[in-house]
Formats: sequence, structure tokens, C-alpha cells
Amino acid sequence: MGFCAFNCVINRVSWSPRQIPNIISSIRILLVAPIAVALADHQLTITIALFGVAALSDAADGFLAKRYGWQSELGAVLDPAADKLLLVTVFITLAYLKLVPLWLMAAAVARDVIIVLGALLYRYWFGPLNVRPSMLSKFNTLCQAAFIMAVVGREEFSVPPAWVAMVLGALVFVTVVVSGIDYVLIYSRRALSLARPRGTARAATRAGDRRP
Repeated sequence: MGFCAFNCVINRVSWSPRQIPNIISSIRILLVAPIAVALADHQLTITIALFGVAALSDAADGFLAKRYGWQSELGAVLDPAADKLLLVTVFITLAYLKLVPLWLMAAAVARDVIIVLGALLYRYWFGPLNVRPSMLSKFNTLCQAAFIMAVVGREEFSVPPAWVAMVLGALVFVTVVVSGIDYVLIYSRRALSLARPRGTARAATRAGDRRP
């Protein structure tokens, strides 16, 4: 998937500086597999280093896109896809290694699955969905990244203290639930706002057809 995304950037768009954020997002996707392999092999120092690079790349592509107006439709797909793929993969690996509770991993993965399925269903029924990540969603991503670094860092270096990891884990769970509900409400409101006019139009058409 990572190589496909990278090739998509190289082959389907012409080169210009505005493609830099997309290339950075693609590189983040390419880092997912090495991070998962290093983590599964208990090469935790390498895991921390690679995950840190991925986290910095997330900040970099967002900054460049906003600072220089380099937003694009491809970037709107690549950036969140890279984040979700990275976090979901790492959470599943950590749960497999019994470094995070299974229920917390399930909650984090379920949130992203619900968001993706909701977006796909919305697109199928109503068309493209333009939703920018909310501050709550961004905070959730930050909490997940900090929690992952804390868990791996504690396993390798015994830092930070256990209570820090516990607090971050609690923040992850709370923000996962609240931000997931927030996305569901956003999808529902927008779907209803489009469904009502369509229903009214269909009713008017049927009424017209019944007239002699």
C-alpha cells in the first residue's frame, strides 16, 4: 500500500513544489512497515527513532500545506490515510506484544474504522465529503502518538513514569470515544441536510405524477 501511494504521487501528478506535502505523506506511509517490523522484533530504539520521524513528517506536511497554500485533493486523502495507517498498525502491534490493553487498541481501531466506513457510505449516497479534522480529532492524534512513545520508551528505557503512560492512555480512550461520536454526528447532520431536500423533491414529483 505504501509503495502504491508513493507511485501515485510520482506518476499521476506533475512535479511542483506544492507536491512536497504529498511526498512527505507518502514517505510516512512507507515508514509504517519498518516501524511495525522493528516493534515486533523488540528493536525499540529503532522504533522510537522511526516513529519520531513519522510524527515530525506529519507536522511538516501540514505546516507546508497551510503555510504556502499547497493543499490538494490528493493531500486531503494521503495525510489522514497515513496517520490512520500508522497509528492503527502500531496499536495492533503493541496489543499483540501485550504492551497496551486489548480494549484500548480495539477502541482506537474501531474509531478509525467507523470514520472511514462513514466517509465511504456518505460518498456513495451523497457525494464527496469535505470534513476538516476538528481540534478534538487533532488532539486525539497527538494523545495517541504521545501514548505510543511513552509505552515504547518505558519498555526500553523505563521512562516516563508509569503514571504518565496511564494518564496518556486515559486521554487516548476519552478522546477516541468523544471524537468518534463527533464524527458520527457530523456525518449524520450533513446526510440529513441533503436527504431532506431530496425527499421533498421526490414527494413533489410523485404528487405531480398523480395529478390527472
